[in-house]
Amino acid sequence: MLNQELIAQSPNFVALLARAKRIALFPSTVLLEGETGVGKEVVANWIHRNSERASFPFIKINCGAIPETLLESELFGYEKGAFTGAKTDGNPGLFELADKGTLLLDEIGELSLAMQVKLLRVLHDREIRRVGGSWSRTIDVRVIASTNKNLRSMVDQRLFREDLYYRLNVVYLYVPPLRERKEDILPLLNHYLHEITEEFRISRRFCNEALGLLLYHNYPGNVRELRNLVEGLCVASELELISKDEVLNRLQQGLSSPESSPIYKSESGNLQSKLEASEKKIIREALETSSSIRSAAKFLGISHATLLRRMQKYDIKPNRLSID
Repeated sequence: MLNQELIAQSPNFVALLARAKRIALFPSTVLLEGETGVGKEVVANWIHRNSERASFPFIKINCGAIPETLLESELFGYEKGAFTGAKTDGNPGLFELADKGTLLLDEIGELSLAMQVKLLRVLHDREIRRVGGSWSRTIDVRVIASTNKNLRSMVDQRLFREDLYYRLNVVYLYVPPLRERKEDILPLLNHYLHEITEEFRISRRFCNEALGLLLYHNYPGNVRELRNLVEGLCVASELELISKDEVLNRLQQGLSSPESSPIYKSESGNLQSKLEASEKKIIREALETSSSIRSAAKFLGISHATLLRRMQKYDIKPNRLSID
């Protein structure tokens, strides 16, 4: 499944998107939890696009990126003369701008306790009052909150209001990290490789050993790390074929930690055996998604004869695929 950057082949991510699509039909508030870079915003957008609000605005704000002194006016707007420097005719806030649409409150765990009280009131009353205003405005906004923190734990530590937690946690969705959906790594790699080479008008591909290292990496930074890794390798390489050494060097530069990958942690089996296992997996997946062995070879960037030899080496049967 590919929709913009929404790629899902792993069973747990496919199940998540199916559930998200079901709940999109209802206006209930959604809480998304997951590590940094897993694609929480993409899932939020997926919910919006599958809802009756799809033709109305999808607006997002990072609650941790705006100073608390400005956040209230950013969310709720302000009337003229509300503070020094305010526009003479006032300004609508994001809740007003998202009316009949969806508002994503990213990094909701960064809100101060004072702002949590104000947000709770808005969610309860479905009304907002601009800073400096004397009357309230009714709003119709579907709220999606996302965080890379454990809000339940923050409640226990009295860092997050329990009443706001339950107000947000009407529907709970956990977005799994990339290491828990390994089946998505190869299609994501292919997607970003195509996207980057098209944008930069260059020709790049990974050799099988390089691709094996990328498939076995654990990606602590998740999808965001994977995308940046592919871009960095594409622009830094002087050749069309990106080598295993280039990937190893990139992983060792600190952007990613090769020690976090199971290929480096295994106590049994050497690097060659790991690479061979990875190559076998890559070939199988290419054959499963191709109409013929010849088209699979083209996809892998190797000759038809080379692919046949590799299939014989790993005892991979062509099944129903034609040799041509």
